Amino acid sequence: MMAQKKVLMKGNEVIAEAALRAGCRNYFGYPITPQTEVMHYMAKKMVQIGGNFVQAESEVAAINMVYGAAAAGFRVMTSSSSPGISLKQEGISYIAGAELPAVAVNIVRAGPGLGGIQPSQGDYFQACKGGGHGDFRNIVIAPASVQELYELTVEAFNLADKYRMLCMILGDGTLGQMMEPVAFRDVEPIVEPEKPWAACGRGGRAEHNTVTSIYIQPDDLERKNQELVDKYKIIERDEVRYEAIGIEDAEIVIVAFSTCSRICRNVIRQAAELGIKVGMIRPITLWPFPKQIIRDTAALPNVKAFLDIELSAGQMVEDVQIAVRGQKPVHFYGRMGGNLPMQKEILDKIVAIHENPEKEALD
Repeated sequence: MMAQKKVLMKGNEVIAEAALRAGCRNYFGYPITPQTEVMHYMAKKMVQIGGNFVQAESEVAAINMVYGAAAAGFRVMTSSSSPGISLKQEGISYIAGAELPAVAVNIVRAGPGLGGIQPSQGDYFQACKGGGHGDFRNIVIAPASVQELYELTVEAFNLADKYRMLCMILGDGTLGQMMEPVAFRDVEPIVEPEKPWAACGRGGRAEHNTVTSIYIQPDDLERKNQELVDKYKIIERDEVRYEAIGIEDAEIVIVAFSTCSRICRNVIRQAAELGIKVGMIRPITLWPFPKQIIRDTAALPNVKAFLDIELSAGQMVEDVQIAVRGQKPVHFYGRMGGNLPMQKEILDKIVAIHENPEKEALD
């Protein structure tokens, strides 16, 4: 049940508050703009509720502290921004191999390299295609509002525990820094299963639990990898989330997530004033990717083309192309370096596609 009263809060602070409401009592991180407010909020609140907050000596140390807390069966979170997440990738892969539930937040900044603190979506490949070494996946969730930052952060903890894996919240500098009214629930829908596998003492067992990601024998490691693959298939079947807007009679379908999707909502209305029917598919889970709804939409006779909008050189667009399977032309428009696409830029692209759907489409 949602409380009626709304509170004006910054996105980063809402992430931290949501984690606390979800039962997270362990946070380990290292400051980096534009996510540092997550740490500030946790530092203040954890002391008040008896939780554990550690500003680690590095991102590498922080992610290994996450490993330890998760292995002991506790709900745990870390947060960072692009270069910091890169440093955490080895630990994230270890977490995947050990099948440990945890939540990581990436408030993406522009890159590559040190880049700038402005918003970007250039970490899509890193988040959705593994990032670290080995065959593994993370659940990746992309909120598009401060309200969703709250609701989906709580859900991230539930999904992490349900599937014993890392769940990543992928935001950007705009979303983390903006302030919007948030309605908090009176009671959170927390689902925290028993964790008989946790390394938290024998608990009456004959042997201690062992949490590890090392398997020396090839057959043992292959068996573990196959178990992970089978789990990922279940997630792809059961946990895909998206929002579809006006796709039933659309001529052009935009695919955009998070901040870009917010910009595109006004563009859809502007296109309608020009007599062009535009719909949008907004992935909420970037992995598992909503490929089936895109595939089904591509089969509609009224759809002439797809337009992927990103704050990158074009990363999610590859998944859009795979989902479309060549049924319709796919176009891309992106801005980089921390620049946001203007509504007129997107509208001009839509008008051009409407006039000639095949011109300048991707191969």
